Amino acid sequence: MNFGPEGVRRIGELEKWLDGTELRVGHTYLPGDLWSNIEGKPGFLADWATWRRAADDRMFVLNVPMLERNEDHVPDEVVRARLRAGAAGAYDAHFTALAKRLVDLKVPDTVIVLGWEMNGNTYTHRCGPDPGAWKKYWSRIVTAMRAVPGQKFKFDFAPTRGRDAIPWTDCYPGDDSVDIIGMDSYDQPENMPFDKQISEPYGLQQQVDFAKAHGKEISYPEWGLFASGDNPGYMRHMLNWIDEHKPLYSTISDYCPHGVWQCTKNPRSSVVYRSVLSGRKEPGGVKDPSATPSPAPFPSATPPAAPAASPHPVTTGPPKGCVPVELGDWAEYWLGGKLCVRLDWWREK
Repeated sequence: MNFGPEGVRRIGELEKWLDGTELRVGHTYLPGDLWSNIEGKPGFLADWATWRRAADDRMFVLNVPMLERNEDHVPDEVVRARLRAGAAGAYDAHFTALAKRLVDLKVPDTVIVLGWEMNGNTYTHRCGPDPGAWKKYWSRIVTAMRAVPGQKFKFDFAPTRGRDAIPWTDCYPGDDSVDIIGMDSYDQPENMPFDKQISEPYGLQQQVDFAKAHGKEISYPEWGLFASGDNPGYMRHMLNWIDEHKPLYSTISDYCPHGVWQCTKNPRSSVVYRSVLSGRKEPGGVKDPSATPSPAPFPSATPPAAPAASPHPVTTGPPKGCVPVELGDWAEYWLGGKLCVRLDWWREK
């Protein structure tokens, strides 16, 4: 996808690729280079807000950095000083400005993925250099944003799956300032079986158990392929996991190497993803919602940090020969029966 207005336009293109599936979740990121951008000044927020307001059941998800120079490889001693300054209130005004911006745009119910992947080393807003200050700073940001009249924000605590640089439980700021327990979960390390992704310390099962213990919903703000390349088995397992655990929302990172629509490097996974999600309609649209299951909100695509590839069409004509694919009861419900696919239908001409 794309961070700005182009990303909004591509939602419609992705819906067409999915044969009319209605995407309910729009997900983008604020730039973390300057405080002025973290305050929400980029003009593209208006386009995303317009998309959100066009239907009552849509959801707008916004990743918000906690510190500027967020991808500049700032050393730990500087991160520690900045976290402590934030915990003391030095940056409150920036987040108050962002909250006012979102309320003025009439998207007061935005889901805020604040300080994502804090348990790793990628971002300046990481937790490791001073977990105590990080937690106080998170709570301070939430308090500042919730103080803005008219807001209805939900705050999503979203570490990476696994231990990473620090156990994500060491960074949890407390139930009063968290609404959702999220997790960014990619297919890594290489060749790691999906059941290990579930059972590893700080993995998928611990996320679900932790959220239940704290009375929170779960989410998957980022997920997708990675270290093992084109992996249809992972794709099938992750979609089934999402079906089983019903997150508030999930968004696949749809760019190479993670994606299945704009990335042509994962054709077999693309077949699985598209076969599960193509042609879905909202409960209450073509069917009575009281007579149908209530699946998780439809996935959207997470925007890339680099230009994405052109959309890759998938042929949809009836196959002459096929191989059955087990996708679970939820997928078969929406497909109207067992799925049978040709594994060569993705082949480029």
